[in-house]
Amino acid sequence: MNAPTPNPIKENLDLPIVQMGDDTILVHKIFKVVNCVIVAGAIAFFAYFLLASDRYVSTATIQVHNTDQVASSGLDFSALRGASSTGVTIPDQLLLKEHLLSLDMLKKLDDSLDLRSHFSSSDNDIASRMWFKDASLEWFFRHFLSRVSVDYDEFTGVLRISSEAYTPEMAKALTAGLVREGERYMNEMSHELAREQVHFLETQVEAAQAQVKRAREELIAFQNSKGLSSAAATADGMRKLIAKLEEQRAQLQTRLASLPANLDKGHATRKSLVQSLQAVQKQIDAEQKKLASTSGDALNSLMSEETRLSEEVAMKQDVYKNALICLEKGRMDAARTLKLVAVLQSPSHPEYAWHPRRIYGITVTFLLTLVALGIANMLKAIILDHVD
Repeated sequence: MNAPTPNPIKENLDLPIVQMGDDTILVHKIFKVVNCVIVAGAIAFFAYFLLASDRYVSTATIQVHNTDQVASSGLDFSALRGASSTGVTIPDQLLLKEHLLSLDMLKKLDDSLDLRSHFSSSDNDIASRMWFKDASLEWFFRHFLSRVSVDYDEFTGVLRISSEAYTPEMAKALTAGLVREGERYMNEMSHELAREQVHFLETQVEAAQAQVKRAREELIAFQNSKGLSSAAATADGMRKLIAKLEEQRAQLQTRLASLPANLDKGHATRKSLVQSLQAVQKQIDAEQKKLASTSGDALNSLMSEETRLSEEVAMKQDVYKNALICLEKGRMDAARTLKLVAVLQSPSHPEYAWHPRRIYGITVTFLLTLVALGIANMLKAIILDHVD
């Protein structure tokens, strides 16, 4: 069989019809995109302007100062250890930030402001509110973090607190509660540390006082056991007595030597001087034996032991005095130690609902719709190309 011959007239007539069909499809696609954008815009408009609840934002700016730090007149190296001459320290700022965003802070604010009821109220839109009032603590805490932010500015060293709520009054109360509880926490923490330091110093003073008392009791017990009020004073008196006896002995020896050589040895004068000299020498020997001997009761041994005990008492007294000085200084430091939370901007009372950002949301919805349609058409064209 012969193949049918093509009809050029028919082909010429079909070409414009095909071109007109392509234009129709293009116009149809444009209308479809426009319809999708219009529908998406209508839905976004309905959601943002009719359904979405207003959320008000209250802000505050605070800074933590150490009131016990004084700026020095010389070079300031405090910045090298995370502090400034004004008493602002980075660790204090970051510590306060962590506490403001903690679970303990949420519990305190919920007790005073009943945040569960406010965040889960059915008067608010379902997209932004907490769905269940009796939600778990973990979900409640997550929702709290989505409504409260605390940012630390490294350049100025301040904390910026921002709180969202469905009413201006609740937004301001939430921010004010954060500032108030933060100040209370910092003061309580610094005072607790100061109290611990003072308690430690008081313990050291009591221990030093007990050691002084015990050392004195040992010294008195030793003196009482030896029957001496003071071994050093007794030894000093004995030395003076021996010195007088030696002086007296020298005088007797001089008088004895000055007697005439032809004087009879049995003469009363010579005999009296010899007896006196012997008596003085005997007393000197006795006193020296008391002062120093090999026995344990010698006065020099007693004096050495008493000196050791006295020195121990003196050392314990010095330790006790230093402990008292440290205690007084610690009490003064504790009295003036205070973390001052300076409120640079008090919690604001919002008059305009910054959230939701309606114009921004609708614009983003339009753009995302166009992007989604473009991706869908591109995928469709790729699929059809592979099918052909």
